[in-house]
Amino acid sequence: MNEEVKSDGWDAIEQAMSKLYGDQEPKHYGTLISYRLGGPDPLNGISAYKAEQPLPHWHIVTFGFSELYDKESDDAEHSGYGFELTFRLAREETEEEPPAWALNLLQNMGRYVFKSGNIFRSGDYLDANGPIYLGSNTKLTALAFIEDPELPAADTPNGRVQFLQMVGIMGCELEAMQTWNTLGMLRACEEYMPRYITDLTRDSFMQVPAVDEAVKRGMARDGSNTGFLYVDQLGWEPTKKRLLGKTPAVLRLGAKQAGIVGKLLAGRILKGKSLYMTGPDIQVVLDPGETVGLEEGEDRVRIKLDEASAAELSRKLQPKEGMIALSSFKGMTIQIVKTYIKDQDGNVVSTIG
Repeated sequence: MNEEVKSDGWDAIEQAMSKLYGDQEPKHYGTLISYRLGGPDPLNGISAYKAEQPLPHWHIVTFGFSELYDKESDDAEHSGYGFELTFRLAREETEEEPPAWALNLLQNMGRYVFKSGNIFRSGDYLDANGPIYLGSNTKLTALAFIEDPELPAADTPNGRVQFLQMVGIMGCELEAMQTWNTLGMLRACEEYMPRYITDLTRDSFMQVPAVDEAVKRGMARDGSNTGFLYVDQLGWEPTKKRLLGKTPAVLRLGAKQAGIVGKLLAGRILKGKSLYMTGPDIQVVLDPGETVGLEEGEDRVRIKLDEASAAELSRKLQPKEGMIALSSFKGMTIQIVKTYIKDQDGNVVSTIG
């Protein structure tokens, strides 16, 4: 006789949604072939509920980042990765099915987490390097994550599960999150984006004077919460000794991220905070200091910047190919190289720099 399969984790998600939608039967999309058995989709299922307030939208929830059945991990406090994703997407009143691209996007988030082991937390952001709905003309090209405003964390027999809502954002809004902080930016937008509903057709909230002013005040008051930045075009050429002296070390950055690093310097170094940049082969740490200096290692470099050099570098770092010399830091130059943005097939779709 087969033992009955326990589904405590799955039931907890459905119970949380039923508190909002009662007996509504959601549109559910299950996975035919398990990811463990070679199937393409890592999530066990996705459900979409019709919500009417504050405006018609789909309220979509995942099943699979947490432990849906038996407890398998050694972490008693958290169920699986400790979260499930939700996504609120503006809906036409005549729509009867959520768009397939939104379901595919959530499965792609699953592939990212399952392959990398990196998890999402409230306050995180992710640059999609293109429209979140591939092939569309939406201006939303990045994602931010915040606790779902209507779904508190659930305690299950398998551990705690947080409901993280995914929010579509624009590049200029992503930049504001990087140079200030994600949650502050989202909350500044909440009046204009109730319950953080993603609307593919909207314009930038940075054009709203109240939002723009809130970001400027927040940056001046708090600095930036972005202490770690992955830079795929990050390189370092160490100082070289010559017969008549030394050649300066060279810090290499891609044009796409040069501009944001320049802005982060104002919100980190000038606020007494370090900035960690990690690339494929090296980590470069920018530290505040009373004097400038370098500590060069095999896979990590520490650069000390005083107020004058941080301000100069912040001003000169622009998304444009070229070499930058600093009058306040003679031991280092910066090389900005072009960034090529590619689609999922590897074709170059745009060039920065």
